[in-house]
Amino acid sequence: MKLAEALMLRADYQRRIGHLKQRLLRNAKVQEGDEPGEIPAVLLEEIERVCRDLAQLIQRINATNSRTELVNRTTLSDAIATRDVLRIKTDIYAELAKAATVTQDRYSKSEVKFRSTVNIADMQNRADALAKEQREIDARIQEANWRTDLQE
Repeated sequence: MKLAEALMLRADYQRRIGHLKQRLLRNAKVQEGDEPGEIPAVLLEEIERVCRDLAQLIQRINATNSRTELVNRTTLSDAIATRDVLRIKTDIYAELAKAATVTQDRYSKSEVKFRSTVNIADMQNRADALAKEQREIDARIQEANWRTDLQE
């Protein structure tokens, strides 16, 4: 199984657990004299099984990520961490540029006038550069996911 397939399976397991949880909670109580639509104990057993499978899969994914090197001798784990931090920084710079944009909605001269405390163009350019770097790293990660076999 390729790493990319394992990542899709992980997402499926996570969705399955969420659906089982919803079903479990819907059947957690019934009106006195009624029977639940599904037996909570059976649902709990299924949740436990899927959680065990998910934990084993995540462990294999993590082991694969930490042992797989990209072209630049960076591990896949390190590239993922870098990409995630770039995403955070990109969002901060983009939101700062948006928040600093001043629109004058004044209806009279006595209303408060606002001014930007940062250079909006610089903040947006920084956000754009970080987003580009993030996309490039993500492309290398995706390539590695499809060419790398999941390790035991």
